Order: sequence, then structure tokens, then C-alpha cells
Amino acid sequence: MTNLDDSSVIVTSSLPLDVLFPDYRASRVNSAGQLPTGFDPGSLYQSRNHPRGLQLTVYAASDAINSLGIDWDTVRQKVPGDQISVYASSAMGQLDTNGAGGMLQASLLGKRVSSKNCPLSLAEMTADFVNAYVLGSVGATGANVGACATFLYNLRQGIQDIRSGRFRAVMVGASEAPITPEVIEGYRTMGALAEDDALLKLDGRSEGPPDHTRACRPFADNCGFTLAEASQFVILFDDELALELGANIYGSVADVFVNADGFKKSIPGPGIGNYLTVGKAMGVVRAIIGDNALANNTYMQAHGTGTPQNRVTESHIFNALAKNFGISQWPVTAIKAFLGHSLACASGDQIIASLGVWHDGIIPGIKTTSAIADDVHQSQLDFLLDHRQINPSDMQATFINSKGFGGNNATAAILSPFVTETMLAKRHGQSAMRAFKTRQETVAEATRAYDEACTRGETRPIYRFGEDVVEGNALTMTPTTISIPGQKQPISLTPNNPYKDMV
Repeated sequence: MTNLDDSSVIVTSSLPLDVLFPDYRASRVNSAGQLPTGFDPGSLYQSRNHPRGLQLTVYAASDAINSLGIDWDTVRQKVPGDQISVYASSAMGQLDTNGAGGMLQASLLGKRVSSKNCPLSLAEMTADFVNAYVLGSVGATGANVGACATFLYNLRQGIQDIRSGRFRAVMVGASEAPITPEVIEGYRTMGALAEDDALLKLDGRSEGPPDHTRACRPFADNCGFTLAEASQFVILFDDELALELGANIYGSVADVFVNADGFKKSIPGPGIGNYLTVGKAMGVVRAIIGDNALANNTYMQAHGTGTPQNRVTESHIFNALAKNFGISQWPVTAIKAFLGHSLACASGDQIIASLGVWHDGIIPGIKTTSAIADDVHQSQLDFLLDHRQINPSDMQATFINSKGFGGNNATAAILSPFVTETMLAKRHGQSAMRAFKTRQETVAEATRAYDEACTRGETRPIYRFGEDVVEGNALTMTPTTISIPGQKQPISLTPNNPYKDMV
């Protein structure tokens, strides 16, 4: 090695030598659905180098709890700890520099792997963080992963818990923060993302920046989806607990159906499983509200990614099944036009948008799509290219559809709050409903106060790191119960014998 000056040397080698140099190039994809500028969830609590997806988890799970209008300790005093469950995950894990990304990049960048990189990168950390730092839960937990259908996979687990009668409250959620250079490049090389050049070509232009606000164009002439980050959490109560607490009822889950595709030509390619999930979801809604209401008082919140393959395959599913059930002009919309594709959270985005329809009376239209593509099946469908104002009580149910890589198909049937309360009244009686409405007034006022505080920027996430930690020697045990300090309801050690007829 020969020094030339203070910043330059000549290196000579007699053997083959591999040399790595920094290299930069402009990304061909420059649209994504990010959090609003200036909103940094990690700055609102002691985030301790948490990956971005886990920062979103803490904020969103806290927001769900605070939005209840019911102090969570009230729930804990009424429900034994083992009758509360949490199901949440990401689809891809935590891939930024504080998670798996930093672990895999470290040696290439001449850095050291952090002790947090590996454990915090796991997909189930979404549920683990909720249990450990938000709820302090000792109940059932899990992280179901089903690619883009992940949220619905977790929702299905949650409603099965409540239906079993062994759980009374469930938190369901997903968080995803995939907007990193490596992930974007991975999806881009698959041909899945909307590239700038392709967007310009769609608009008949050859130069200048494309309209990134219209990058995702479901069911139009399109060129790929738009990656997004998000976190969505919902809280489920059994009906007796909801009435007892006066909970705000935004809707109810009739059912969630999951089916694989069978034999496939390729992992990313669509298959037949989504016909089954949509058909079964339509069938359960028909059984609940009848043929006429299914045909005239429901709509489809489509997966609607904005890819050429999706527009053909998903529209064929809807069109064929609408015809099968005798539906003409079935309304179809796709919220990804506004939000992009948040992978694990995508169907959570769809559900929350649909709950907003019943609150505000407006179905968001596919505003980024100016015309439906010629190869889209639509003889029985009504694609909403503009917002549609409705009477909220007229729309009795909505369908949430999700098509994930690998044949992970899921469809949820969501009943309106009006249908839900009618069903509750039939089961529990008008007297119980009057008492519920009285309790609900206080809860609704608390929810409004929280919303207003959010608008003023006065709220903070729940993050109880190291608080109220209970060691084993603090438990009180009997042959039939375990009592946990701070929790009124003991944990029963006498479950029903599922094999009582066999022993």
C-alpha cells in the first residue's frame, strides 16, 4: 500500500481481491403509504430502539384501549385473566434496522449486531408487546400469519375463542412497517409494485414526476400495488359483557372463512380458495338477514391491490358469486386506493373503513380509478368510482375480502351495528337493552372526550415497561384457583373434562 495524500492510497495485490464500494441509485418505485408527516409514535413513549412496526403496535393497541371509553381495569375486574386473549402479528416480521434488517446488514456495514435485533424481529412480537407492555395479559395469545390475509386469520381465532364460551374479551390486530429499500426492491423485482415509468405510461406521459397520489388504481388499467405501513387493532366482547359494560357497538363479526387454493402453478398466483371464502361468507349473511337483504343491503370491500392480475381474478370471483346468489349491481369498493397495501394490516384497514361507513353514511369510492379496465368482470357488479352517500341503517352487512400470497384466502362477514343490536335485543330482551343504552351514554361521552384529546395532541400510548410485575411467589394458590395480585377474578383450575363420556 502506498500513501498518496491524507485521503488516498494505492493498494496493490498479487492475488485476486474482492473490493466493495458504496453504490447509490434512484429507486424506480417512489410511492408508498406512510404515516402522516410529523407523526412519530416512537417519540411518544420510551421506545428504546424498538423496530417501527412495534412502535406502531404500542400506539395502535393503546388507541384501541383508550377508545373504548371503558377503563381496562374495569374489564379486568369483571373477567378472569385467562378469559382474555390477544391475537396479533405482522406478516413479514420487523425488517428495519432495529429488527431483522439491522441484524442481517451489520456485518456488511462493519457494525455489530444488537442484542435486540434478533428477538424484536419476530412476527409474534406484535402480540407479545401488547401482552407485556399494554394490557399486562396472562390470557391466551398467538400470532397467526397468512400473508396479506393475516389480520383476518387473527380475527378468526378471536371469534372462535368467544364462541367457545371460554373467553369473553379478545384483542385482535396487526402491525406492518415494510417501507424499507430492501423490501421495496424485493416486491419490485417480482413485478408487484407500481413503478414511476409505468405510471407515466398509464397517463400517456413520457417525462415529469408521476401522480403518486394515484399510484394504486384498483380495477383500472394499472401496473402494481403501493406498499404501505399501518397498525390496526379491534376489541371483541361477548354479547353479555358488551351489554354489562355499555360498550360502543360498531358492528359484529358474523364469521370469517379461510381456504387455501389447492394445487398451484406458482406461490404468488391466485387460485380457487377465494371463491370458497367469498361464497361461504355470502351464505352466512344470507342465513342471518335473508336473500333480499344480501342482494340489496350489502357491499364488498375488495382486496383491490391495483395489480393487473388482481383486477381480473378478484372481479371474476365477485361477479360469478353475485350471479350465483342472484345479485345484480353489487356495490364494490377498495380502500387501498387511499391507503396502499399494508400487507398484514390490509384487511384491518378494510374493516375500520367499513365501520366508518356506518358511522358517517358514506362508502368511500375508488377515486384513483377513472374507468374500469376492459378485462374486469362486471356484469353483476357496481364498482364505486365515487363516494356514495347512504342511509347507514340500510346497509346491513359488508364483506371484507383478502387474497394473500401462497393461497392464503380469507373473507369476513361484518354485520352492521343496527343488525347487531336487533339481534342482541332478541336474545336478551328489551329491558336489558334499555339498561345497556343508559350505561352506553357514559361510555360514549368518554370516547368522545378521548377523541377530542387526540385531536389536541394530549394523549400518550400505554407503555407499562417493568410496572406491576408479578413474581411466582406472589401468587395465591388453592387446589381449585390461582389468584393474581391486582386482579379480582381468580384463575380457575377446574376446567370441564372434555372426555367425561370416555372415562
